[in-house]
Amino acid sequence: MSENLADFDQHHVWHPYSSATPPLPNLVVRSASGVRIQLEDGCELIDAMASWWSALHGYNHPVLNQAVTDQVADMSHVMFGGLTHEPAVTLCANLLKTVPPDMQHVFLADSGSVAVEVALKMAFQYQLAIGQGQRSKVAALRGGYHGDTLGAMSVCDPDAGMHQLFSDYVPRQLFVDRPSIRYGDAWDDQALDGIRAMFEANHSELAAFILEPIVQGAGGMWFYAREYVQGIRELCDEFGVLLIADEIATAFGRTGHWLACDDSAVVPDILCVGKALTGGYLSLAATLTTSRVAEGISGGQNPELMHGPTFMGNPLACAVANANLVLLQSGEWPAQVAAIHSVLKEGLAEAEGFANVTDVRVHGAIGVIETAQPVDMKVVQDICLDEGVWLRPFGRLIYTMPPYVMGVEDLVRVTSTMKRMAKQVY
Repeated sequence: MSENLADFDQHHVWHPYSSATPPLPNLVVRSASGVRIQLEDGCELIDAMASWWSALHGYNHPVLNQAVTDQVADMSHVMFGGLTHEPAVTLCANLLKTVPPDMQHVFLADSGSVAVEVALKMAFQYQLAIGQGQRSKVAALRGGYHGDTLGAMSVCDPDAGMHQLFSDYVPRQLFVDRPSIRYGDAWDDQALDGIRAMFEANHSELAAFILEPIVQGAGGMWFYAREYVQGIRELCDEFGVLLIADEIATAFGRTGHWLACDDSAVVPDILCVGKALTGGYLSLAATLTTSRVAEGISGGQNPELMHGPTFMGNPLACAVANANLVLLQSGEWPAQVAAIHSVLKEGLAEAEGFANVTDVRVHGAIGVIETAQPVDMKVVQDICLDEGVWLRPFGRLIYTMPPYVMGVEDLVRVTSTMKRMAKQVY
């Protein structure tokens, strides 16, 4: 059965960031529990990816399971247009308790990319509502990644990102160089000179500036100084530009702070969260904004925010998100993230001396080995099966974002596997 399943999958099921006829078969998963994935052939893999950074508590968690089970008995879904329900309202209230008090409005979306689309629409519609309709551009950092939909693609890195193929199709935005000063390194105010020059030259057409605070995720796993975020916040205020913080990957403790913005003591005008919002159970994201932005839009000539996903506010997703937030707010995550950071830091340090390694970096519960040549995915998959560890490198980056509940022994195995990959993947 598994051979037939894998064969059909390889020839007919189109997976993310892959050919319709991939050279390698995808591994067939039978079940998942804790931090382990069980394959159809009986092989067991430690999931060092937390299901693309979302399964903070691992798999098959009894509290999250119960939340879904209880909710499905009442209502699996109902449209959110003209109707509302307790799971969604409670989730919005719970989210607002965890963000700066200036943020008072929540728009529920069904994916991180959609949350970014909503954020961009909010920014454009706000500027239009206050009589600044000429502000129709967005600025972004090179090296950034914000999603795969049309608007989100337009603010991803236009040259080295995953979407350069579509550069003539997506809207043309403005970009500034990726922050060069690493997190924790000595700060130099001149590092913001280029960004200030961009604001001075383009502020009359600039609606918003979008960034991934502190951590650039899928665009390169780059960790940069908090002072950049502070400086860009000040420039946005000076030139009347909205600041959008894309925390799809970083929210809920991944960097060692509840929000990466908290590390910089910066309050964005618009905030996007997702991925780990439901603990990896169901697709859900949210775009939060301040009363200033929400009331500005609502007081304009076109007061309705023109976006409405069919599955917006899905009760099952909202119910499990509420349970996930309760688990996180039990207070264990800071110690868990600190412990992961320590193990990754110690375990990956050896790779700094490898011939094929150009950089090793760790921030919060994120560990990265950057290699000189792109990884060979066939070699990677063979190593994963041999070591019993699931990793999914891309380009020249071998990285891990493990579940918070992963123990030291498993983390050591993860770092050992990453180092083996760094020696063999090219």
